[in-house]
Amino acid sequence: MSDNKIFSGLEHVGFKDSDLKDLSLYEKEKKAIEDAKKTSPSSLLYEKTIVCPVCETTFKQLALKSNSYRMISKDSDFFIRYATINPYFYDVYVCEHCGYSALKVDFNKISEKQKESVISNISTKFKSRTYPKEYNLSIAIERYKLALLNATYINSKSSTKAMICLKIAWMYRLSEDNNSAELEKSFLKSSLEGFNVALEKESMPVYKMNTFLLMYLIGELNRRLENYDTALSWFSRVITTPGVSTNLKELTRTQRDLIKETLEQQNAAKEESTEISTDDIDSNEDSTKSNKGFFSKLFGE
Repeated sequence: MSDNKIFSGLEHVGFKDSDLKDLSLYEKEKKAIEDAKKTSPSSLLYEKTIVCPVCETTFKQLALKSNSYRMISKDSDFFIRYATINPYFYDVYVCEHCGYSALKVDFNKISEKQKESVISNISTKFKSRTYPKEYNLSIAIERYKLALLNATYINSKSSTKAMICLKIAWMYRLSEDNNSAELEKSFLKSSLEGFNVALEKESMPVYKMNTFLLMYLIGELNRRLENYDTALSWFSRVITTPGVSTNLKELTRTQRDLIKETLEQQNAAKEESTEISTDDIDSNEDSTKSNKGFFSKLFGE
C-alpha cells in the first residue's frame, strides 16, 4: 500500500487525500538508513594521542568522534548492535611499544606492581604490528584477547576479566564462522564465572552495574548457557528483591517466561518422543505375534 493511500478515509474529519499526498510514513527512517550507507566508517574516526602508563611512551589510538554511531537494538545481555560503525571495535587501547592492553576505561588503572608484571610477562614477548585505519571483527577480537591476557597476568579484578570475556563473546556473536557459536558460549561461561566472583567479593557498582543489574546479568548468562534452574533462581531473586526498578523487573520476567516456554516445549517434545517409542513397541509386539502365528502354522506347532 502506497503512503498516500494509508490515510485515505479521513476526509470526514478534515484531512483530504490531496493534503496528504506528500506525507511519507517512514521518510525520516529511510533517510537515516541512506545517510548511514553513504557515510564512510573511517570518516567517523580520528587518532587520539595516548600516553602508556607502563612504558610512558606516546602512541596513537583510533577513537570514535562524539555521536558518530547509531544504536539499532539491544540484546538481553546488554550487547548493543550499531549501524555504520561498531564502537566495540575501538574499546581496547594497545600500546604499540610495550604491549600493555586494556579496556579504555581501565587503561590508566594500573599499580606499580602490575606494571612490573606487564614488563616481565608481556613486553618481553610482544611483537608490535601496524593496524589498518579501520578495525574489523577479527582485529577487535585480537585486541580484546590482548587485554584479557594482560588482565590475567596482572591479576585484575574478576569483574574486569569477566567484562572482557563478555565483550569477546559478543564479538563472536557477530561472527559467521562455523565455530563462532561454540566460542561465544565458551566466553560467556568464563564471563559468568568472573561475575559470580565479583558479586560476592567486589564492591558495587562494576562497569555501571549495580547489584541488581549484575544479578540479572548472571541470570541471563545462565539462561543463554541453558542452566535454566540456576537462571530461574537468579531471576526470582531480582523480581522479589525490594528496590529493584520496574523496568528491570519487567525485563527479568520476560527472560523468566522465555525459560518456561523453552521447558514446556522440551517437555512436549519428550512426551511426543515417548508416545512414538511406545507405538513402535506395540507395533513390534503385534508383528512378533503375527510372525509367530505364521511359523506355527507352517511348521505345525
